[in-house]
Amino acid sequence: MKKENTSMRLKMMMEERNLRQIDILNMAMPYCEKYKVKMNKSDISQYVSGKVEPNQDKLAVLGMALNVNEAWLMGYDVPRDRISSFKQPVKLSAGAKDLLSTYARCSPDGKQKIVTYSRKVLDLEKEEKAVDHLMPIAAHNDDMSPEQIALMMQDLEDL
Repeated sequence: MKKENTSMRLKMMMEERNLRQIDILNMAMPYCEKYKVKMNKSDISQYVSGKVEPNQDKLAVLGMALNVNEAWLMGYDVPRDRISSFKQPVKLSAGAKDLLSTYARCSPDGKQKIVTYSRKVLDLEKEEKAVDHLMPIAAHNDDMSPEQIALMMQDLEDL
């Protein structure tokens, strides 16, 4: 539920952190450059005064610059902390760790060969599953007409 608005939240951040509007703009500039978002002093002034609400791109930049959740910055009753998709470390199996370690030690050409080989292995596994799926049909063709058998054999050859 929305309890406040962006203007109120920006004013709150400015007071708590002893920031001026220009400070917020300066904090936002690296993100503006990185994500090619244009923001100027007038934008910040209008957001703080409440005349204008920032669009999605500018809201994201402000959230990153102030290290706050964009929904919170909009005035919603949600936690202030930014939501990170990397809160929990990824747990890898021993085999995955070994593969990544091997990959990391390879030359760029070796890395490309690993990726190519891995894709070929996946393709072979898909083909094996497709053939396995058809085997029961081929083993029990007593009720099939010669035309149906010919079509089935053609399908197998196309694999």
